[in-house]
Amino acid sequence: MAHLGSGRRRALAVPVGLVLTASLAFLPSVSASAAPLGNTADAATASKADTTGPKLSYVANLTAYGTVKQAKKAIERAGGTVVTSYDQIGVVVAHSQNPDFAKQLRTQRGLFVSVGATRTAPLQTVQTTEEGSTQRLSEADAAKAAATAQEGQEPLEPNQWDLRTIKADQAHKINDGSRNVTVGVIDTGVDDTHPDLAANFSKEQSANCVGGVADTTEGAWRPYPDGSDHGTHVAGTIAAPRNGVGVSGVAPGVKVAAIKVSEPGTSLFFTEAVVCGFMFAAEKGIEVTNNSYYVDPWLFNCKTDDDQKALVEAIGRASKYAERKGVLNVASAGNSNQDLAADSLTDDTSPDDATPVPRTIDPKVCLDLPTQLPGVVTVSATGDKGFRSYYSSYGLGVVDVAAPGGDKWQIPATPDANGRVLSTVPGGGYGYKQGTSMAAPHVAGVAALLKSAHPGATPSQIQAMLKGQATKTACPAQIYDNTGALINATTCAGKWGQTGYYGYGVVDALKAVK
Repeated sequence: MAHLGSGRRRALAVPVGLVLTASLAFLPSVSASAAPLGNTADAATASKADTTGPKLSYVANLTAYGTVKQAKKAIERAGGTVVTSYDQIGVVVAHSQNPDFAKQLRTQRGLFVSVGATRTAPLQTVQTTEEGSTQRLSEADAAKAAATAQEGQEPLEPNQWDLRTIKADQAHKINDGSRNVTVGVIDTGVDDTHPDLAANFSKEQSANCVGGVADTTEGAWRPYPDGSDHGTHVAGTIAAPRNGVGVSGVAPGVKVAAIKVSEPGTSLFFTEAVVCGFMFAAEKGIEVTNNSYYVDPWLFNCKTDDDQKALVEAIGRASKYAERKGVLNVASAGNSNQDLAADSLTDDTSPDDATPVPRTIDPKVCLDLPTQLPGVVTVSATGDKGFRSYYSSYGLGVVDVAAPGGDKWQIPATPDANGRVLSTVPGGGYGYKQGTSMAAPHVAGVAALLKSAHPGATPSQIQAMLKGQATKTACPAQIYDNTGALINATTCAGKWGQTGYYGYGVVDALKAVK
């Protein structure tokens, strides 16, 4: 799967264990005979902590009986520095150059459930799920589309076959969505100065979470000067307003916020930034998040590995906390054309911040994050003809719903005859992209329309409506492969009213507003 790469809090006086015991039912139990929280041996070695290793970032996940204050002391004894702590979920982010940092903390079983490095390469002074590069729209093509626009259409809407596929154009005649609903784009940043985004952009709910601490200074959420256009494209698909300029989003009346989590230079998405993103969305009253990426450096995070297990735990706690705070999290299924419900898969891209080492994994044990987390809406991609896109990953019981992500081999009858998805890009322009990255924001937009129509609905209720209103789609006889050839769709399985390619079906914006 091609992937975009990828506020400091003080410890509360009230022990975090009191909060965790009440709210984190998924934490494992800890026996009374567990190792002590600290001992004299730790204190004796505090000044001798090895600092000869590379500087790495770690997440330390507390037990229900540990406190952030105790964790901070243990981290310092092991030669680490606390970057930030999320008391609500018992997760601490730390940096250390001690090669045995995680190993030393793991011995304190009464304090830590799991501790792991969030990367394999040293910290620098993120990938996404798009397939191929952006095709920028030329002035000539823009004029050609505008010349065919009908009454009530945006100038470039004739090229937006994707809106018509999910009946968003019909939905807009009834309801564009509520200004009380915000979709948070956890991504590479959004250009809020774009004339087709500015009116719906929420600065108050935007931040830069790179490094694990939310920076809300003016413009911190924008793409890096040499950075990706990915987040801006996603934002336009969700909420570009119907303002007589450019394109229309699926939910053109709702607000959109940017939560930047991608590293400069590499565009990698590391755990500490993603945890910050979910927590920021939860605390800022965001109703839906869009997650068109996987968390680096592992395409799949194996719970049998001490480091990767800690990443699953930390991100799982953060996403579940956001859900409890009223946030529905939507994620792309990925572009590896893999069956995420298979017994085994080959991962030859991990770790992507160093030299990859091919491995065979069980996707039920090794998870694509955040795609395979409980409560997250997982989205596969389709093209104009309704077939699963040639690159889209799939999986019976894993994919929840499908949406247009684009497919260069499925050619629509539009002015540009371009099967990719048209949306906003930085600098006031427009461009075509394809990928499950483009499918997920269609679902996030429909979810925002549902939340607008049902403001009291919980995330689980919104998810149920997405599935229940989706257009049931059977396994096709054929699909396009990556060369454009039609092949038999032998990999599509169906059961329980679902298919591996489309889940419960293709989302429907018109039903959402009715």
